[in-house]
Amino acid sequence: MNVAIVNPPRFDGDSVVREERCEVVERYSVLEPYSLLQLASLLLAEGHRVRLLDANGENATFPEVESWLRSAPYDALILRFTPTTFDHDLRVAALSKRIHPEARTIGICWTLRTMPTEVLREALPLDIYLRHEYESVGPPLINALEDGGRLDLVPGIAYRENSHVAVTDNARPIADYDAIPLPAYQLLDSLDPYFISAPACRPFTILYASKGCPFACSFCTVAKTAWKYRSADSVLEELGHLRDHYRIRTVSFFDETFTMNKKRVRELCEGIRRERIDIRWYCNTRVHLVDPDLLRTMRSAGCSGISFGVESGNQQILNSVSKQATVAQAEQAIRWAKEAHIKTYCAFILGLPGETGETAMDTIRFALRTLPNGAQFNVLAPYPGTELYETLQASGALPDINWRGLYQDSAVVGTDGLSKAELNRLRKLAYTKLYFSPRWWWQNLRSALESRDDFELASRYGLRVLSNYFVHGMQGSH
Repeated sequence: MNVAIVNPPRFDGDSVVREERCEVVERYSVLEPYSLLQLASLLLAEGHRVRLLDANGENATFPEVESWLRSAPYDALILRFTPTTFDHDLRVAALSKRIHPEARTIGICWTLRTMPTEVLREALPLDIYLRHEYESVGPPLINALEDGGRLDLVPGIAYRENSHVAVTDNARPIADYDAIPLPAYQLLDSLDPYFISAPACRPFTILYASKGCPFACSFCTVAKTAWKYRSADSVLEELGHLRDHYRIRTVSFFDETFTMNKKRVRELCEGIRRERIDIRWYCNTRVHLVDPDLLRTMRSAGCSGISFGVESGNQQILNSVSKQATVAQAEQAIRWAKEAHIKTYCAFILGLPGETGETAMDTIRFALRTLPNGAQFNVLAPYPGTELYETLQASGALPDINWRGLYQDSAVVGTDGLSKAELNRLRKLAYTKLYFSPRWWWQNLRSALESRDDFELASRYGLRVLSNYFVHGMQGSH
């Protein structure tokens, strides 16, 4: 089959991240559509003919997307969309229906996976909604379309059948994550457009060494999902390919919980050193899954930064959302990482159940006390499919939510102790307190002077901070 894959254009000029747990508008990062590159490689391995346009990365317009679609025939179109850019992204499917009405249009979105009927009711130009597990669903879906097979036998999708929407059973995760071929990087013109947080230290890519998270955080869209992982050898093969063919300098491991298996992380670090893969890399993990020895090992293999989901500086709030970690562990993890000379980035959520003005101030005081190199203060976005969404709906605390408005910088629901306006004010206050801390700036200046790369990255990050605060008022910032 001829398959066209499109990552839609930017939204109001801002880049969009369309990767599972991070389906958000992100003004200061341009990331490869890694999941689409993985899917493309799987389809190529099945013998299908695939071409890909990253309109977001190339900053292409819709007329340019239309021209690209007209430039070659295709039997199926695949695109990713997000809740907050829903109508914008689906314009790609509408273009396809006008240009090649016979081609089946397939959309992928993780966040709305529990609302397939509503998605297809709203997305009129979309024929099929690939709800989840694109790695195990994508190839059999395209094979079924090619062979005229029954769509009701393909798990993990919703599709139009006569005048109603049919939803198939949930799909199982791919059995062997190592079985995915190298992402089809060759379908990109280059890696030049891509960076995270600041346009420095390129060439850059994101990379999944594992996916999923078995922990039970009630606000998280990937909570209680199967943890699937690649072996250290599989990851090293990809890193070697990126070094040899793209001269890669920076990698951000996009795993939800990179240090889930410490033994595997150590094997990967040993391999990076052994193969002399000279990169700086970043990762995300939980505060209770690191220790001083592991962090030193990671630093010796090029780890430059680590992002912790701290969420709150108040233990009762953490307990209310089943975080399964403590404030003390968070403080300890940040200190250990700094001692290993790894920069720390912390994500916080204001407005979790039970939040009051005082518990929110506990979070702000935590940030000022621990001084992570970077911080992200969000307000709660109650995403469909999360335990918290179901709990709030059952209690009557959550009105009918328009998924198009689920931004993390503007509250859509308050708490018993705080209104939506008060949560937005506290979010702005958190950034004000941190950004006007002389200790925070002095710490980051010292870190920036450690190397030329650090200085370039920190300088651009500093400009981003100033622009976010004084120009954009922390709107559209994650």
